[in-house]
Amino acid sequence: MDVQIIRVGPAQADLLDRVAEDVFDDRIDLARLAHYLRDPSHLMVVATFNGEVIGQARGVVHRHPDAPTELYIDNLGVTPDRKREGVATRLLDDLTDWARSLGCEEAWVGTEVDNEAARALYKGRGSEAEPFVLYFYEFEDR
Repeated sequence: MDVQIIRVGPAQADLLDRVAEDVFDDRIDLARLAHYLRDPSHLMVVATFNGEVIGQARGVVHRHPDAPTELYIDNLGVTPDRKREGVATRLLDDLTDWARSLGCEEAWVGTEVDNEAARALYKGRGSEAEPFVLYFYEFEDR
């Protein structure tokens, strides 16, 4: 059986019952997953092999009043033993095709400086790295 790329909506949530190691950064929270999949601006595609999710890519469609609609590529992960098989490329291709069909005119993504595989993937699609500063903060209970 070949690797299948599937666009995930609420009806396909059960695909995420069986996920290979290191596809997601953390354990999937079912309530968060349900909320995520109900939001039409959130996109998720998965790669499956023999009924197991071996890769995933997620994005968010950003609509602006003063700029083109864009896809923010939020996360991409492939289980370590299936890397270098083109799974990430197929996931990214489907995610960006889906985003285009929703009116996105461009896409952007950030990755860690030392993530050479991700940097090669994005550069191989014709993109150049741009320097930017990231600020992260958590909301505190008040």
